[in-house]
Amino acid sequence: MQLKCMQRLPEALAEHFPSVTLPADFAIAPEPCPEGMQGDITINCFRFARIFKSAPDAVAAAVEKILSGDPDVENAVRVKAFVNVTLKAFALFRDTLADTGKIFEEGVLPQEKRKRILIEFSAPNTNKPQHLGHVRNNTLGASVSALLARVGHDVVPVNLVNDRGIHICKSMLAYQRFGNGATPESTGIKGDHLVGDYYVKYNDLLKEQLSELRSKHPEWAEKSDEELFLETECGAAAQEMLRKWEAGDPEVVALWKKMNSWVFAGFDATYRRQGICFRKVYLESETYLLGKSTVAEGLEKGVFQKREDGAVIADLGKLGTKVLLRSDGTSVYITQDIGTTMLKYREFAPDSMIWVVGDEQNLHFQMLFKILKAMGNDWADRLYHLSYGMVNLPTGKMKSREGTVVDADDLFDEMHRLAKEATLERVGEEIPEDLEERSEIIGMGALKFMLLKINPKTTMLFDPKASLKFEGDTGPYVQYVCARINSIARKAEERGILAGSGEADWSLLSSEEERSLAVCAAFYPETLKLAAEKLDCSALVNYLLNLAKAFNRFYREKQVLNAEDPAVAEARLALCCAVRDILSDGLKTLTIGIPQAM
Repeated sequence: MQLKCMQRLPEALAEHFPSVTLPADFAIAPEPCPEGMQGDITINCFRFARIFKSAPDAVAAAVEKILSGDPDVENAVRVKAFVNVTLKAFALFRDTLADTGKIFEEGVLPQEKRKRILIEFSAPNTNKPQHLGHVRNNTLGASVSALLARVGHDVVPVNLVNDRGIHICKSMLAYQRFGNGATPESTGIKGDHLVGDYYVKYNDLLKEQLSELRSKHPEWAEKSDEELFLETECGAAAQEMLRKWEAGDPEVVALWKKMNSWVFAGFDATYRRQGICFRKVYLESETYLLGKSTVAEGLEKGVFQKREDGAVIADLGKLGTKVLLRSDGTSVYITQDIGTTMLKYREFAPDSMIWVVGDEQNLHFQMLFKILKAMGNDWADRLYHLSYGMVNLPTGKMKSREGTVVDADDLFDEMHRLAKEATLERVGEEIPEDLEERSEIIGMGALKFMLLKINPKTTMLFDPKASLKFEGDTGPYVQYVCARINSIARKAEERGILAGSGEADWSLLSSEEERSLAVCAAFYPETLKLAAEKLDCSALVNYLLNLAKAFNRFYREKQVLNAEDPAVAEARLALCCAVRDILSDGLKTLTIGIPQAM
């Protein structure tokens, strides 16, 4: 929040406390004044009293005295260690619009605080289409990437696709047995969905064989499916196919390439619809052997140890012991992650790296980061796991192998259909020409907004119908405010009313609704910065909701184009357009589009 009185305050405080040397980047960030108290903003002196080596109340008394004499301040009142400030109308609106205009042009962070940040997200498997869990991952990854870029960082979004392994062989084996040469073209089925159908068929076959095994061998009744996997005919066949793939068997590799190409084409369509693109896509088939030499080097240096059975392990203290190479010399998943992480660092030299992965992998990443640090990589201190909780539907949990998942594409289609129905209810008989495009923007916006509204760490329930309500805490609610202000601006242009903020007479705007709206708008830069620091888009989502609600309160009480005075109309129109620009910028930062009309 770049209010000029706030910019002047640190220097004035330094004069008041001459024995104190302020940090070069010292700034005072005000907060919205608590409801029920008089003022536009409040200054919490507890937050920086230690810098002035004085009691919070004493610092607050100094702040009150300084601001009471500031030309932009109407009133400053101290309440213990807090100072509530009422700004003069011209200063409040001038600085609100000047601040937002500045960040649109220059960004939020100063150049010296901008970094290169690599963020890995999505990470699907090529044995099935992406599902609702991937949609949350993709939405988090893409929006955090956009948020970090919005504040000024150089962001490198990457994907690591799991395109090899036993699960891939399961789909391949089922296709060999039941496919009869089917292709996406011959069946009209999207490639990743077609391959996913055979993954389900494989697991149906596996269930049958496991049931038969337990019937024949009652003594195995208590053994898990995993323990009995290789005892089944289809389990042994899938394992043999994996062995052949690793040996480069031409027939197996050809089938693998063909089916993977179908899946990749399907993934590309899903990503396009969600508005996602990556700087680079890594393939596990090309990286799964990475890390072995690094582990061997760590063993020589004494970072790792060799167990009696020949396995190489890392002693991670409270985190436990982790096997890095099996006794037969083969690598495990974390070994590949060690190699891939070092590869990414060599290729992009990022200041920090982020992984967007579900919370079931919390221990994995704690171990990975500790291993990389133990190997002497100082940059391992700047690795971060953006952990997120599960997303469920009202119908319950999803299971890929049983075919009960909600596929991403089917969910997108459902959101489009529901948005179309909601739009048609609002427009009546005049069906808009852009109905399909509008429905896609509203449907995808509702989906992303609802997924981002909750803190990532929280397991959430996603209700498609609730997310599309035009009233309430939803994406369409915010989109509708933007569309309404666009409509106001079009009508203003037709009437010759200008929205030139530079010429507006802000002293004419003094009502509670106008002031509250301006104050809320002024906190946009700080909200962006805070959300980026915490890697939490929910802070931005809730800010946009509050700003949209503040606008609707203002709009209910105040005429804009039909104001009693043309100068008032121009000032209110300028305020409306500033709010629209902030809402539009915020939605864009969340990778959410805005329809021209709703």
